[in-house]
Amino acid sequence: MENRFAVVLAAGQGTRMKSSLYKVLHPVCEKPMVEHVIDQVQKLNLEIIVTVVGHGADQVKQQLKNKSQFSLQNEQLGTAHAVMQTSEFLKGKKGTTIVLCGDTPLITAETISQLIGLHEKTKAKATVLTAIAKDPTGYGRIIRDNEGNVGKIVEHKDANEEELKVSEINTGTYCFDNEVLFDTLTKVKNDNAQGEYYLPDVIEILFKSNEKVSAFATNNFEETLGVNDRVALSQAEKYMKDRINRKHMKNGVTIIDPNQTYISDSVEVGKDTVIYPGTIIKGQTSIGEGCQVGPNSEIANSTIGNGTVIKQSVVHESEIKDQAVIGPFAHIRPSSFIDKNVKIGNFVEVKKSDIGSDSKVSHLSYIGDAEVGTNVNIGCGTITVNYDGKAKHLTKIEDDAFIGCNSNLIAPVKIGNKSTVAAGSTITEDVPANSLSIARSRQMNKLDYNKK
Repeated sequence: MENRFAVVLAAGQGTRMKSSLYKVLHPVCEKPMVEHVIDQVQKLNLEIIVTVVGHGADQVKQQLKNKSQFSLQNEQLGTAHAVMQTSEFLKGKKGTTIVLCGDTPLITAETISQLIGLHEKTKAKATVLTAIAKDPTGYGRIIRDNEGNVGKIVEHKDANEEELKVSEINTGTYCFDNEVLFDTLTKVKNDNAQGEYYLPDVIEILFKSNEKVSAFATNNFEETLGVNDRVALSQAEKYMKDRINRKHMKNGVTIIDPNQTYISDSVEVGKDTVIYPGTIIKGQTSIGEGCQVGPNSEIANSTIGNGTVIKQSVVHESEIKDQAVIGPFAHIRPSSFIDKNVKIGNFVEVKKSDIGSDSKVSHLSYIGDAEVGTNVNIGCGTITVNYDGKAKHLTKIEDDAFIGCNSNLIAPVKIGNKSTVAAGSTITEDVPANSLSIARSRQMNKLDYNKK
């Protein structure tokens, strides 16, 4: 197999996005567009991947880190000029170079592989990825000769009336013989409407030199979508969401309403899990088998065990083990650990706490900076008072304890094994094991008070 390389063009600012965020960093299903492209390219095991950066170079490098090499295009003088900036990595090397745009987040490794395969099979010097567009406005047109060979690519702004009628468009993705590419780039001129050095002009130069130019027409137009404004960004989001949801459904996940379910590309979901409408699952999240998630739940960067139920709740950066029941209307905040068979009920907030197996916090409570043992029952309205105005403190509740309703546990404090806190108590000192603690004012009834 020949050496293979990739160039990803990501130097443009994207003025039509009307945003302070550089275009290729706009997310599609929670991941920046350029990272979608890089992740697909990485699946091909290429020798070198080079990303051309310009506007927002530092931010792009920070996002991609060691996934790519980087070349800087200080002045944005066109796509041909951008590719030339990769000379330090690629010039003089034998092999095939794939060139992609960083604003085409829907491109897949499968399509790229097919493009490379055709290019090498036909021994072409250049091969273009094309597609048929219902509305080709804004796209470069593929102009073929009488025998069907690619003769040139004309940008929309430079096309004449006849060329504008062509519906086969240039997707901005190409394969080149690497040595021929860098030799031909020096011959590209900028005598066009934009005054730029267009990479598609390489195709025309090669054709006029009687070099073989091929085209691979994909039948999946959505993969070729280039994002230049917020309208196209929303289209890419929809296509990507549908693709991700289809993948999970084919893997045995039930998604009740895919149109109302949002799952990031990085999420893993086990078979026989049911996801209800209005649910958002994102980041590095793993959900086990046989779970029920939603409706209207949000899970981010969390691990969920098998058979767990999460109803109308929010879970962030936490771990929930098997057979737990969360919600409705619970909030599991970062650094929480919920063990198996735990019940976290209505309007309960858990923050940076461990809840032991078989314990229950059924409703209207705040558990923050706490260690809760196994088989603990925490009554309605309980608060671990963890903050003294300067620092956070730990509340420890040991196994089999019972916390009565409307109790305040003033941290730092420990509730011992099998102890009971009476309802309405404010606990400021440790409670020994097997004890009953009552910390409330004695009731006083003043008879006939309202008659006076």
